Amino acid sequence: MASPVMKYFAYEHLPASLQEVSKPIGDLARKMDESLPDGPEKSVGLRKLLEAKDALVRAKLG
Repeated sequence: MASPVMKYFAYEHLPASLQEVSKPIGDLARKMDESLPDGPEKSVGLRKLLEAKDALVRAKLG
């Protein structure tokens, strides 16, 4: 079962220019969510990826 935070890594609804930033991070998050065991460190790691994605998308918006 996917971690609850994974819903925030969706990028399909974004314009193409923002998908360029968001998609690689979302893909990495999905890979980590599928391959790592559930636990507090996985949750922290995914949350930090989400923070990074949000900041980088905002940077793209300029």
